[in-house]
Amino acid sequence: MAAEPWLSQHAAACRLVQELAERIRERERRQRGGESPAQLNVFIRSSLQNLKDKIDQLRDLLLRDVSMHQITQMEGDRRQNLVDELVTRQKQLEASYRNEGPEPDMARSSLMTGGIKRGVTNPWLLEEPEETRGLGFHDIRQQQRRIIEEQDAGLDALSSIISRQKQMGQEIGNELDEQNEIIDDLTNLVENTDDKLRNQTRHVKMVDKKSTSCGMLVVIVLLLIAIAVVAVWPTK
Repeated sequence: MAAEPWLSQHAAACRLVQELAERIRERERRQRGGESPAQLNVFIRSSLQNLKDKIDQLRDLLLRDVSMHQITQMEGDRRQNLVDELVTRQKQLEASYRNEGPEPDMARSSLMTGGIKRGVTNPWLLEEPEETRGLGFHDIRQQQRRIIEEQDAGLDALSSIISRQKQMGQEIGNELDEQNEIIDDLTNLVENTDDKLRNQTRHVKMVDKKSTSCGMLVVIVLLLIAIAVVAVWPTK
């Protein structure tokens, strides 16, 4: 079958990844023991180049199989994912060889146990989460699409809540404007009433003054009349 050569080459590439991890761990052990790792360095460099070539071959075979419809699109996506994992492991191995990555002995321990120990992440064998374990690449895409749709629905609900809050804020602002207008009207009414009270008070004072003046005039007139009467009254 057309799929067998690709799967065989992928298995060979995975074995090479494990062997490289072992060799890099051995090189680190020799360096710590003061031994020369010159021969191992030659082998590791050659194996890294060999791994890169195998990955390129896997890409070419995959492209050919997909273009000739020898495998389904779902299978093509799954194999592309496997190639991407190999590329990631290749970069991690190169970083460890340049002493830029995690210690190879810890990586080998995680690789052999197939998981993570003592909080050390396995750089060679990425553990698949429970949510996607046993699912094909197409199923994982559908699951991710459902998650995105749920997130979109949550964002829509949040947007609706924010819109309602904004509308409530606008209504409260309008109510405050109306209350401020009523307060302004009351203030103007109080000021007008105060002006009228002052005017009435001045008027009352003026009337009071006039009343006092009129009373004094009446008294004077009466006194004058009395004096006149006495003057003209005949004496005995």
